[in-house]
Amino acid sequence: MAELIAIVGESGSGKTTSIRNLNPEETFIISTTGKRPGIKGAKKKYPDFKIDKENKTMTGNFYTSANIENIKQVMKLVNAKMPNIKVLIIDDFQYLQAFEAMARVDEKGYSKFTDMAKHAYEALKTGMDMRDDLFIVVSTHSENTGDNLNPYYKIKTQGKMLDSVITLEGLFTYVFFTRVLNDESDGVKYKFLTNSDGTCTAKTPMGLFEDLLIDNDLDYVVKKITEYNEGE
Repeated sequence: MAELIAIVGESGSGKTTSIRNLNPEETFIISTTGKRPGIKGAKKKYPDFKIDKENKTMTGNFYTSANIENIKQVMKLVNAKMPNIKVLIIDDFQYLQAFEAMARVDEKGYSKFTDMAKHAYEALKTGMDMRDDLFIVVSTHSENTGDNLNPYYKIKTQGKMLDSVITLEGLFTYVFFTRVLNDESDGVKYKFLTNSDGTCTAKTPMGLFEDLLIDNDLDYVVKKITEYNEGE
């Protein structure tokens, strides 16, 4: 069973740039929008994924689709045919639901919301069933279910109907929320919140991290989880 990690936050809060220290040769990105990570050399480090059926070869580590069946197929290929990949990222996960919602906006009834919940679950369930040495990282937006005075943030879903069908956080062992700190002496810093501070659904196992806030560095997170699981 693969390890599932959620990175949750608003646009520009450091979700995608957290991949900057990951080894591209061990990383595969599935993007629902086609937006490459905002890091230096992204096109070279993450070229488009292509399958040469004639020569039976696969190249590249960046795939774009918001279609659940296509995403599941590529995830299964990575699992079975690309043993070098240790981190599989689903970027902008919220658009898996949002694009479907827009495509089905004229449909009446609640069945479409159940379908959207099902499709979100299918992507995560596919990840859960993958090999033990894989980390599945889901990058997605947050939403405030509280108010301005008493905010409470969770993984963004497409409508309240989805929340009654599935609680996405429950499928993850690790849920990190992004934080942007403006330090007068050091400037802007991008952090991950490792456990809830009362304003969100962040969570990690007890003793995994000593600090409530850590650098937004996925490579560091993966290494810490590996050490924790191996008892080091």
